[in-house]
Amino acid sequence: MKIDCVELRVLQMRLLKPFRTSFGIQQDRYPLLVRLEIDGRSHWGECVAGEGPWYSYETVETAWQMLKGYLLPTVIGQDLPDVDALETLFAPVRGHHMAKACIEMAFTAALAEHARKPLSTFLGGARDRVETGVSIGIQATVDELLEAIGTHLSQGYRRIKVKIEPGWDVMAIGAIRERYPEITLMADANSAYTLDDAAHLAQLDRFGLLMLEQPLSPGDLVDHAALQREIRTPICLDESIESARDARHAVRLGACQVINVKPGRVGGFAESRRIHDIAANAGMPVWCGGMLETGIGRACNVALATLPNFRLPGDISASGRYWAEDIVEPPFVLQKGGTIQVPSRWGLGVRVKVDLVERLTVRREMIRQ
Repeated sequence: MKIDCVELRVLQMRLLKPFRTSFGIQQDRYPLLVRLEIDGRSHWGECVAGEGPWYSYETVETAWQMLKGYLLPTVIGQDLPDVDALETLFAPVRGHHMAKACIEMAFTAALAEHARKPLSTFLGGARDRVETGVSIGIQATVDELLEAIGTHLSQGYRRIKVKIEPGWDVMAIGAIRERYPEITLMADANSAYTLDDAAHLAQLDRFGLLMLEQPLSPGDLVDHAALQREIRTPICLDESIESARDARHAVRLGACQVINVKPGRVGGFAESRRIHDIAANAGMPVWCGGMLETGIGRACNVALATLPNFRLPGDISASGRYWAEDIVEPPFVLQKGGTIQVPSRWGLGVRVKVDLVERLTVRREMIRQ
């Protein structure tokens, strides 16, 4: 299979509500999309890099430059029989997993379409729907937090994740538990703490959280292992797991009990499956996180989450949770029981609304051989 050319686009999309984490507040999102042309057909992918270097050193701008200057020139026009061939060509470029992932996932979806299989089936998934939770940003007041949780529970979400930071943690979680003592609840710190905060974070143990996600610095597996020995709440690693090697080290060190796998963060589907398998062999569950994706990235996440070791609800909320209008058809909607239906069409499984993409585009460039 040969990629004839690739179109890069940056869109400007406004979230329905501002989303606040320990990194700051986000209202506008600038998704970087790629469109591969293969045998006259278009195959879309999405880069999950953010606008600034807070969650990751990768940004929309760095991803654009890496794709244009280094990654795409190595693959356009090459005969690529499988994803292994693509990964081999990308290997000399260190890091930049988000830039690599958007091409790898779009190419994988193209292979699935060529094989006349839904993406989930092509990846080895075995579900027709996946359980989903919802991620709630830091709110201005506890009352607003409780109101937001109540709204999402009434919509049918089965797991609530709340963002925390120093000064907005034990008190907020305690208020949630007082109002909703039985819900499945977890907290996400986005690296806002240090190992010196271990005694403080141990106060969260009494709330019966499903997990505490990424409390310490990205990549700091040793301190996460030390923290896990100090608290009962299972630690989930997110930013710290950028590769299967990271997952293997985390398992060996005892740095976590759960892994959040985001295909757009780790380089694509192939590396995600390796992480999935390492965790499965260790008896450790994984789940699929979200990065405020459009429906293109969401379709990829849904497909991946059908693999057997994705045993916990993911952050794969409905399209209407974030966007007034998603750029794919049909949009993802929350089904009865707090689930998202897995697309059954060949390939990516959803149709990109090209007219809407055109209206939202603020930057574009075609890359040829």
